[in-house]
Amino acid sequence: MTNKAKIHYLYHDGFAVETENYFLIFDYYIDTPKGDERNIENGVISKEDLEGRKKVLVFSSHSHHDHFNPLILEWEKYNKNIKYILSSDIFLENYNKNHLIAYENRKLNVDGADIKVFGSTDIGVSYYVEVDGITIFHAGDLNWWHWENDPMEEQADMELNFKSIINKLHNSVDNVDISFFPVDYRLDKFFYLGGNYFINKIKPNLFVPMHYWENTYIVKDFIEKMEEINEVVPCEIALVKERGQVIKFSKSV
Repeated sequence: MTNKAKIHYLYHDGFAVETENYFLIFDYYIDTPKGDERNIENGVISKEDLEGRKKVLVFSSHSHHDHFNPLILEWEKYNKNIKYILSSDIFLENYNKNHLIAYENRKLNVDGADIKVFGSTDIGVSYYVEVDGITIFHAGDLNWWHWENDPMEEQADMELNFKSIINKLHNSVDNVDISFFPVDYRLDKFFYLGGNYFINKIKPNLFVPMHYWENTYIVKDFIEKMEEINEVVPCEIALVKERGQVIKFSKSV
């Protein structure tokens, strides 16, 4: 038996993941398609993507504008069974039964999907999701944010906090099949620190870099850096190049 997932890169931290029974959307941000047509191939979610879908779960890791676009709440008119898993720092004027609040250490079962909520080194949370025998980790803004000009004490605190959360993830779950994790060019020469630690500690089957806006060149740089500093890179790293790109994942069970 083979469990399969189809991953759509939307933009920045935004991804859609299709499994046998689920359609998951993470950190939807830009709603302008890269081409003329509004569809997932052009990096946006359309009405057609939501209607008659399997079980649709929409995740937002925190309230920063590049991770939460309020227009996602309008998707309910296309699919009344849609569920939203929203970090507790996201404020809504009107809540309903389809809105579920996520905070660190919370465990949820939403339409049969098992969700564990982990912390972040920024605001908000990160998500571990299990659906159809596939485990997914979306880091949100969880990263080793080593800024060169920060005071050494702040750099040390950041490292400690980051490693603590990753170690907690390691001790709390059996495995991670698909991981979405920041590789941010703004960190300059330290851009790879968080991803490298995550890959070597968690050993996901597939590592998908994110959090680079238009600067997809950093993905190739990250892959080359991993090959340079690791004798063996312990996972596959997706070479993301453009919005709408499809990444396929499968595992035998």
